[in-house]
Amino acid sequence: MILAVASGKGGTGKTTVSVNLARVAGRHVQLLDCDVEEPNAHLFLRGVLQRREEICVPVPQVDASLCTGCGECSGFCRYHAIASLESGALTFPELCHGCGGCSLVCPEKAITETGHRIGVVETSEADGITLIQGRLDIGVAMAPPLIRAAKSFLDEGAPAILDAPPGTSCPVIAAISDAHLVILVTEPTPFGLHDLKLAVDMVRELKIPAGVVINRVGLGDDRVHAFCREQGIPVLLEIPDDRKIAEAYSRGELAVDALPAYHAHFENLLFRSRELYRAIRSEHHADLRI
Repeated sequence: MILAVASGKGGTGKTTVSVNLARVAGRHVQLLDCDVEEPNAHLFLRGVLQRREEICVPVPQVDASLCTGCGECSGFCRYHAIASLESGALTFPELCHGCGGCSLVCPEKAITETGHRIGVVETSEADGITLIQGRLDIGVAMAPPLIRAAKSFLDEGAPAILDAPPGTSCPVIAAISDAHLVILVTEPTPFGLHDLKLAVDMVRELKIPAGVVINRVGLGDDRVHAFCREQGIPVLLEIPDDRKIAEAYSRGELAVDALPAYHAHFENLLFRSRELYRAIRSEHHADLRI
């Protein structure tokens, strides 16, 4: 089962849920940190680095001796990654999506593709957990290609937990698009509710089943609970506004390790997530992929 953990906004406790779920899931679970602009799961799962691979995307390379400046390439590119000048074509690799269209439409065959590094993917082992994380290079504008590259490192035969980037933009879509179930982490505040609504719209558009984890319960009000009831969204876990969790987090410790009472809560979250997925798939008469 591929379980994604997402949130409509940052700071709700998404990584806290992800790493603690990975701990209680047992051995041979994969945790993929898809927040490639600021990965932090490794701060809580201190493992041994086993693999590090540079990730490149194809970008156009123009042969000035062949280019006539006809403008076919720039007219095709919707991302303005290549411009046609009198002196020839000028490329902007940081804007390129690597589709290869410019080389296909060039009548003079003046455009070829070359690799442009965007970041690295690192794999490590920590107490039976395989941690895979992407790390975007500074100055690189687009995270989705690196997220997709990191997901290609997953072993399809083993369960996986995806720690998605915050928000509802393109990097989040790239992270959760193949998930069987999404856990949306929120907090009982007006901001938490506002961004939860955006996240719910996102997963419904993608047709991915979802449940909610409400973090810091007791901090705000009950409007998030009311919204979930109205929308028929199951609340899979409520985490209290417990200072001890924050203290453990600040030390780089997992809540299930520092506070054993929470171990059963996250085990129940994992159990309820699997049961929710089974129930939804059963309703649609589809085979389970667990």
